[in-house]
Amino acid sequence: MTEAQKLLKDFPDIFHILTNHMDEKKMRKTSERYYILNEIYKLNTHFDVDTLFKNLSDTSYRISRATIYNNLELFLECGLIVKHHFGQNLSLYEKSFGYKQHDHFICNQCQSIIEFCDPRLHQIKKSLEEILNVTVDSHSLYLYGKCSNEKCQKGIPQRKIK
Repeated sequence: MTEAQKLLKDFPDIFHILTNHMDEKKMRKTSERYYILNEIYKLNTHFDVDTLFKNLSDTSYRISRATIYNNLELFLECGLIVKHHFGQNLSLYEKSFGYKQHDHFICNQCQSIIEFCDPRLHQIKKSLEEILNVTVDSHSLYLYGKCSNEKCQKGIPQRKIK
């Protein structure tokens, strides 16, 4: 078993997708790439570059922010992560392989993100396909408002979306 396979041993499908993509593009298969992707797939939340950098800085790998940015672009190309633009200057990522389509509610006060899935959106998609004679491959829906957190309901300022 190679070092890269060891790093992604809990995610063999993801290992193969990344490896095949890099083979097609004739890219180097560095252990840092596999390590970053492993760390992403261990997360159970949305993340930004700073959070990922902090998580990775506590390891024996020396990984720069530039390396993280470059590899996030690679993972986006492979369809292994998705990038969300919440608010004006807030971009967050999340893992995407093996996860069903879902949408997001974002609290304007505390920045909490609540994922939800509503089957009625599937019906809307089907209707649009029939009416417009198109095929919808994917969609994204972001709803903004105030969450049920007591401080948010009372209007007490918290972290704002940038």
